[in-house]
Amino acid sequence: MFEEHSALILQLLKERALVTPEQFSEIEEENARAGKPIADIVVDMGLLERDRLLQLVADHLGLEFVNLDDVDPLPDLVKTIPASSARLYGIAPLTSQGNLLRIAIRDPFNVNASQEIRFITGKDVEIYMADPDKVDAFVNEHYSDDSASVAEMLESLGKDFGDSDVSQTHAAAGPSAITLQEGADSPPIIKFVNLVLFQAIRDRASDIHFEPFENEFKIRYRVDGALYEMTPPPKSMALPVISRIKVMSNLNIAERRIPQDGRIMLNIAGRPVDLRVNTLPTQHGESVVLRVLDRSTVSLDLENLGMPKRVYDYICQLILRPNGIFIVTGPTGSGKTTTLYSALRRINTIDSKLLTAEDPVEYDIEGIMQVNINEAIGVSFARVLRAFLRQDPDRIMIGETRDLETSQIAIQASLTGHLVFTTLHTNDAPGAVTRLIDMGTEPFLISSTLQAILSQRLIRTICKNCRTPYEPTEESLAALDLNPHEIGDKTFYYGKGCPDCDGKGYRGRKGIFELLEISDPIRELINQRAPTVVIRQKAIELGMISLRDDGVRCIFDGETTVEEVVKYT
Repeated sequence: MFEEHSALILQLLKERALVTPEQFSEIEEENARAGKPIADIVVDMGLLERDRLLQLVADHLGLEFVNLDDVDPLPDLVKTIPASSARLYGIAPLTSQGNLLRIAIRDPFNVNASQEIRFITGKDVEIYMADPDKVDAFVNEHYSDDSASVAEMLESLGKDFGDSDVSQTHAAAGPSAITLQEGADSPPIIKFVNLVLFQAIRDRASDIHFEPFENEFKIRYRVDGALYEMTPPPKSMALPVISRIKVMSNLNIAERRIPQDGRIMLNIAGRPVDLRVNTLPTQHGESVVLRVLDRSTVSLDLENLGMPKRVYDYICQLILRPNGIFIVTGPTGSGKTTTLYSALRRINTIDSKLLTAEDPVEYDIEGIMQVNINEAIGVSFARVLRAFLRQDPDRIMIGETRDLETSQIAIQASLTGHLVFTTLHTNDAPGAVTRLIDMGTEPFLISSTLQAILSQRLIRTICKNCRTPYEPTEESLAALDLNPHEIGDKTFYYGKGCPDCDGKGYRGRKGIFELLEISDPIRELINQRAPTVVIRQKAIELGMISLRDDGVRCIFDGETTVEEVVKYT
């Protein structure tokens, strides 16, 4: 219930003396410990009834509170709002009189929602406050998933926008800002963009790509690490669709010569979803990519990351140490940040000061001071880290160690009694040591501060609904350096494809891990500037399980396929 507005609810409780100072501290502690929304904690502790708390927020916003149990709208009223918009913003139409439409909205703080409904319906909109859970139930009851298909909408949109001024391929000067705004605000475009966003989030997409080419306009989703193309809209829609996204993310729609970054905050069926928007000027128009940060699908609990027990136990002990450096490595999109956030969540207590420097901040966590890096204005990792050391922190997270200066300050922070978490882009755990030395960091400083390096990958898991056993070929076993005698009576599986996984055979992803503990023998090799392969051999001798071996464990457990493990290790 209003997860992202916890600070306001705390302020209202304090201002109106609705809780005692002791209860206030208890609420903050529970929020920091469990990451539970403030509103839910207040209700669960029995301090305020749910309706009383909602009425409090409504009074603060100057809105009237309505009980949706008493509302039974006519079918014609429900049809005034497209299903995609109702689901995207959590909207329940209440009444319509003349040119006035009254709606209850899940998140009354979302100013864009009422504006969009005004554009779509052509009516004046009056907002009412309602219980968010009841709004979700209303939307699920009155708006089915299949109420508008992309194919049907594209057919009508192709007619509407085939000859539009906005849709024409722009000349050097391009359309005016007014023309772009008109195209972005047209009801068909708003409906289409809302439907695309809703379907992508429903299909668990991590990224949404809008790509204009010379003769076509592609829209692709990345699901479980693989890109899938949806029915392409007409090329004429590229400009108004991209302008619509720029309007939603508060970007300059008239500026199409330089890259821009923005953000769209949505609440879909009670799930807070954050879309990070990036535009890139290309030869045939702007390419736009939306990174989907859906907090409800990402577990920020260490125990839910699927680590082997030995790795999990070691990291639980490591993050309680008073100082040192813990590095997580892997390529972009391998879940490094999720692992670090989960570790921070575990140690996010009242008696510990946590600071993070990120580019950008991906998830807002209550109780942690998070700073966005912005190189364009001189806010670099190194500069922020220097400021951190004067902020009396206990633990520090650095989004990425990119250069010698950042590495040196991280080491300095560790040597002065701070535990430092950071990431590096390397292929495996031992490679992180070589990378730090290549940056110019002294080996003796690395060996004296580094505690552990965790390398990880995300591999697709077999759909449980269509998991089928099969006999692997000798070639596929050879790709994993296995022979038929080694596998014994182990069963191998693959996904046949079914409606649950859209015929892909995979559904969801899990991590595979490689943990390098920095023991004394490894420290000696670091001081000797030993190559990666030597450090790797010694680590395996000392018991390190490699990424490949952890992947093979997942194959034997029936969680993934040979092809996935070979692809990512």
